[in-house]
Amino acid sequence: MVNSSMTFAVLTVSDRCYRKETEDKSGPELIQLLKKHFPDAHILQTCVPDEIEEIQDKISYWVDHNGVNLILTTGGTGMSPRDVTPEAMEHLVDRRLPCLEHIIQSEGLKVTPLAMLSRPTCGIRKKTLILNFPGSAKAVKENFAAISSYLPTMLKSVQSMK
Repeated sequence: MVNSSMTFAVLTVSDRCYRKETEDKSGPELIQLLKKHFPDAHILQTCVPDEIEEIQDKISYWVDHNGVNLILTTGGTGMSPRDVTPEAMEHLVDRRLPCLEHIIQSEGLKVTPLAMLSRPTCGIRKKTLILNFPGSAKAVKENFAAISSYLPTMLKSVQSMK
């Protein structure tokens, strides 16, 4: 079971949200889902532009200085030149989790064939589980539903790592 000392973080990766040109809907959706499933957890949130260094800096800071147990990102997983979340993850994670990536991809494909254009990346950095979700609130909700019942087990497993 997840205890009250757990800290989660939601990172929205979006140039337009960062510049306040559009409202972030997927980040707040993730926060709502986390609060529903883990009401005692502390949740951090911010938004960064689609820049590899900014994504890496924020995730590294949360892992290294805030002891965050779970980071969920939303956005930046598509195929456009500015979608760089997977590239940011390449040098951040100690271990990739390809099966979780497959689950997120498969969940999207149940809804739309365009999900084949998404590039979710999941992994572990130190004792932090990091999962990348697409940038739409609808996709976030669908993907979270696919993995939510397994999150306590995943978090316990990651926390037990040496």
